[in-house]
Amino acid sequence: MEQQQQQLRRKRDGVVQVLDGSEIRALVENRDAFARFVDDRFRKLDADGDGRLSVKELQPAVADIGAAIGLPARGSSRQADHIYAEARFQLAFEYNMVLNEFTHGKQDSVSKSEFQHVLSDILLGMAAGLKRDPIVILRINGEDLNEFVDSPRYEPEAAAIFSQVNSGDNASLGQCLLAALRQLTVDHGMPPASDSWVVENMVEPAMQELRSDQLDQPVSQESFFHEFKKLLSIITRRLQQHPVIVAHTENTFDGSGIRRLLSNKFEFDKLLDSVWRGVPKEHKDKTSKGYLRVALDRIADSASLPPYGAVDQVDAVVNEAFKMAKADDGKAVDKAEFKKLLTEILGAIMLQLDGNPIAVSTNTVVHEPMSAPSSLLSPTPLSPMVSSPCE
Repeated sequence: MEQQQQQLRRKRDGVVQVLDGSEIRALVENRDAFARFVDDRFRKLDADGDGRLSVKELQPAVADIGAAIGLPARGSSRQADHIYAEARFQLAFEYNMVLNEFTHGKQDSVSKSEFQHVLSDILLGMAAGLKRDPIVILRINGEDLNEFVDSPRYEPEAAAIFSQVNSGDNASLGQCLLAALRQLTVDHGMPPASDSWVVENMVEPAMQELRSDQLDQPVSQESFFHEFKKLLSIITRRLQQHPVIVAHTENTFDGSGIRRLLSNKFEFDKLLDSVWRGVPKEHKDKTSKGYLRVALDRIADSASLPPYGAVDQVDAVVNEAFKMAKADDGKAVDKAEFKKLLTEILGAIMLQLDGNPIAVSTNTVVHEPMSAPSSLLSPTPLSPMVSSPCE
């Protein structure tokens, strides 16, 4: 991941910003700045001004906090959404813990000091998610796309793309050109061509500059090469006039994180004990196997795994591991059996990922550039980004 980030930083295509959680951790560790941040958040959430936050007032907290620390808007990408999901889970967990610990179940609201305790854990959870899956902000301004079109790479890659998009069923030139654009990535200097904003503001206007009578004709390799190069040149010009901000994430899950975790038996046992203490107990100090999935999500960061639901391919591996361990039958188990099952599940996931690593990446168009990260330490909230999701 670090090598990938360094490669992205070296891109000529404008300003690059890496959201890796370091700014969030710096905020929490800066006592004065964090106190100002808490005051600002608490004042905005305390709608009735009574000096306490009710459950209803806390509900928008995660979205507001995410915007204030500069995260992409919810719905902008699956990575961002699952950072929010982790935070909402943490909010519910911490809120209930605070209520039980500080009010003994007699009140349904929290004070500012209690909220600060909850908020610290939420932010550190978000920072952990970004450290695991950094979000790289790219400013695509046409330089890389222009370089690609003029480079020796263009012809062989265009030939490979043509062979993929030409179905041979009397496909038209226009159809092949649109399909070809979707084969290009940010590495070529092309924003995601499936994004609705890119289609409306880049692709469709560029297509309109080509000869319409040719676009409906059956495609040939010669016509494709010529018109595709012309199309990319037009898009390059439009990107130079209106650069596009893209949030980029990539990761490879190969089981190595689980292997490192399992190899340190002392630390792994401490982690299992911590997870066990956090799950609800039934009679005779037992818990349902259903909480194994909650427990796995709680240790996902330590095992270099995505939260469940973030990556479909990894979800399939997890589901198979649970099936092999018969961990979804809902039966009650004691601490020893719970830890044994969780260890078996992790081992099965590790073996599957070791043999078949899963690489994932997403590119999300962001229609407003982010505020400077240094403003995180200001009590004034940052401007949220307006985004549209794109896989």
